[in-house]
Amino acid sequence: MAERSPDQRNNYYLIEAARTGIHKPILAALYEVQGKPPLTDGETGLGIAPANRIPPAQVNTFPEQVQYAANTLRSLTDRLTADGWQGKDIWDAGAGRYSDRFLRHIAEGYSPPATDPAAARLEPVDEDALIAAYLTDLETDYRAENLPKNLAYLDQALLAFVERVPVNYSRLSFQRQALLEMVRLWRKLETHQAVTIALKVPEPDGRADEAALDQALLDFVKQADRYFSGYPNQREALIRLVQLWRELDSREAAIQWLAAEDPHSHESNLEIIDPALLSFVQRIPEFYRGRGDQRFALTEGYRLWNGLGSRTTAIKKLGLDPQALVNNTGDAAAMAQAAAQIDRALLNFWSAVPTRYEGISDHREAMLRLVTIWRRMEGRIPAIQSLFDDVRRMERANRDSIDAMPPPPPRPLPTRPARWTPDNIQIGASIVPSGNFTWSEATRGGTRMPPDQATVNAIVRIALLAQEARDRIGRPFLITSWYRPAEINARVGGASMSRHIVGDAIDFYCDGLTGRQLYWALDPWWPGGLGRYAQYPYLCHLDARGSRARWTH
Repeated sequence: MAERSPDQRNNYYLIEAARTGIHKPILAALYEVQGKPPLTDGETGLGIAPANRIPPAQVNTFPEQVQYAANTLRSLTDRLTADGWQGKDIWDAGAGRYSDRFLRHIAEGYSPPATDPAAARLEPVDEDALIAAYLTDLETDYRAENLPKNLAYLDQALLAFVERVPVNYSRLSFQRQALLEMVRLWRKLETHQAVTIALKVPEPDGRADEAALDQALLDFVKQADRYFSGYPNQREALIRLVQLWRELDSREAAIQWLAAEDPHSHESNLEIIDPALLSFVQRIPEFYRGRGDQRFALTEGYRLWNGLGSRTTAIKKLGLDPQALVNNTGDAAAMAQAAAQIDRALLNFWSAVPTRYEGISDHREAMLRLVTIWRRMEGRIPAIQSLFDDVRRMERANRDSIDAMPPPPPRPLPTRPARWTPDNIQIGASIVPSGNFTWSEATRGGTRMPPDQATVNAIVRIALLAQEARDRIGRPFLITSWYRPAEINARVGGASMSRHIVGDAIDFYCDGLTGRQLYWALDPWWPGGLGRYAQYPYLCHLDARGSRARWTH
């Protein structure tokens, strides 16, 4: 097997660091400086050798070396802790990294006790080289994630976050997973099942009792501040909690979030209830009965969404004359007609909201106000709790259940322009009227938009010709490449004069056909460039260069 790329290796480091609660850069550093042993998958190891009951065959691939290196570092930390090392001896909190003293101990090598069957032997290595490699990988991570150099704030921010977890726990699955991960790392356990056993959670029918598990997890997290001693695994447990609780992409993103947000804020992340709000709004036409309280709820939500100061202003914006309503108070027919007109306007507005909502806080509050009034809740907080209940039901609902999130409605398509320009491209629209090729295919989902009219015209030109080719072949063309800006073309190794830069070239394949079959079927009549690839036997190239050209690469 070929040597892995740095990104592939880094992924293994991240997985094992998250599993064991160690700092990822130390794994990268061990790989960099150890360079041994040679492994059966073509890689070199992290200096891990067999020990105790671990045979050589169990540490002779790169993933196994990373796994046992992580286990061994955790074992070393346990031994030093038992010897009286404190958290500050192992971790430099201000710098956000292992201490030089701990790194020197790692460099000395380590043989685990016979009572630790999960750890292997770590070979000694030059301490200066190890520290330098560790700091280099750490600096790479800091630059990539734009992390602050001084992380002295982190421990207090983590503990402040943990303090508010119990009051914001809504029994959602991802929150429970966050707490399980925190306890697992804190207690140095391997699985969530081991957590439930350690917390002595009853398991009737072989599954943990959910209510008992929730209580045990909350009891544990309430003690975190009291028992936090600055040990790396404790800190990593809390960082992992923040990452999963806030649904962030990485450990570093959690640290960034703690630096940017107020850790003492006591409100839950209201983005969690967005699916419940949108589900509620989508079902308004189904449940609207024209009652006054429902109309009032819709009007209030409409008013807040549009930032209007009064209900009178909202009614006027909906197309009615408020004074006429006052004048016609005694006219039942006129009032019924006005109510019907308001209902149509409100339902039209709210029907469009699911396609217009962009997560803006004011708009969320407008929907929340609508729910509060519609459900006759006592206030905003009970309404939020009711929406959390909705989210919990959504998590477990079958797709046909009334509790499931309904399919999102499509956004209404704008009118098709008479002529495409760089300013009016519609990503989902067909390039040619009633054609099969879309602007999404031509622009790689909108990530490669044509910069000028010439490129737009080139894309339209090849779309017209390719449509005829598709019709003749009688099968869909599955596009792999269309328009490429010059810098992207160079990055992917395209020819400097590639027609993809112009915009009038496509690479494609058809299910069930080879590139040769496509080439021969199109060769007699195709007026532009036609190519096939020896290295990619199912791929075919077409371009609209204006003269016949044939090639095989």
